[in-house]
Amino acid sequence: MKRYKVGIVGCGNISGIYFKNMTGPFAKQLHVTACADLVMSRAEAKAAENAGVKAMTTAALLADPSIDIVVNLTTPKAHFEVAHAAVSAGKHVYSEKPMTLTRDEGKKLLAAAKAKGVRVSNAPDTFLGAGHQTCRHLIDSGAIGAPVAATAFMLCRGHESWHPDPEFYYEVGGGPMFDMGPYYLTALVNMLGPVARVTGSARISFPTRTITSEKKRGKVVKVEIPTHVAGVLDFAAGAVGTIITSFDVCNQNLPHIEIYGSEGSLSVPDPNGFGGEVKLWTAAKREWETVAHTHPYPENSRGIGVADMAAGIDAAAAHAASGELAYHVLDIMHAFHDASSSGKHVKLESTCSQPTVQPTASRWA
Repeated sequence: MKRYKVGIVGCGNISGIYFKNMTGPFAKQLHVTACADLVMSRAEAKAAENAGVKAMTTAALLADPSIDIVVNLTTPKAHFEVAHAAVSAGKHVYSEKPMTLTRDEGKKLLAAAKAKGVRVSNAPDTFLGAGHQTCRHLIDSGAIGAPVAATAFMLCRGHESWHPDPEFYYEVGGGPMFDMGPYYLTALVNMLGPVARVTGSARISFPTRTITSEKKRGKVVKVEIPTHVAGVLDFAAGAVGTIITSFDVCNQNLPHIEIYGSEGSLSVPDPNGFGGEVKLWTAAKREWETVAHTHPYPENSRGIGVADMAAGIDAAAAHAASGELAYHVLDIMHAFHDASSSGKHVKLESTCSQPTVQPTASRWA
């Protein structure tokens, strides 16, 4: 097993768990050697917390020939710039979600990576955890028969009450669909395959938001992106899905995801987590039962997608959280907004392979 040297760009809120896991459970495959941030003091703080990690500028990190993989944890507006610079420098790249802000950026990134012979991978990697891999196993084994429908719900009142820097959630590239949609849509594609067409409705319910978290309390943010999106998905294999993502709902009592088949139903755990309870209802038993996890990693394992990409490079095999999957999800999210604007169904221009199933035992234990 080759150990790939990793440089992290972006040392903000989400970076802590990546440092923890890539220097911990996945350290046999990954060796974090450098980090960078627009605010150098943040990079220096992370380097001080992690032995052997050097703080440097983004330009220096990208120019460092020893670094194999760049983990791009910047804000959405910077995803394309940093990822494109990484692949142009001949490095593999794993980015936080969404892949890029626009379809054109996504296409350019994939084309640049292909030209350089490097890989693109993208969050979320939560679908590689115990909960969602168990669900994939149940569907593939026929536990609910042929899938016919799915529902997915992510509804809350937004992030300005708790996040220290919530502005980007209401800018282009944010909103509930681009913030949380990648978790739900990636999970659905993992279980049901690619999507053929969508339709939907979207709105901005409140034109401004007032930050109530500390450090920026009282700041008023203009909302640039739809904050309530309702969509319908026609999967290429035939199932029909319904999804609602919202930053406009005070409270709700809905499931995260449910999959309905010809012989039963499956209650799928939160796609923003790696574990969670899996529940199965079958026509034979006619009651909900909890199913034990069939796969490892029920704990927060962010970074497993980076390790999986590295393992794929090592074996010259496909990796699950692929650039093609990330672009397909990006295309779906834009298509919901396009459908709302046009009042029509939108046929997806993209597709992808259904992600590879993960082993039932850890490759990095």
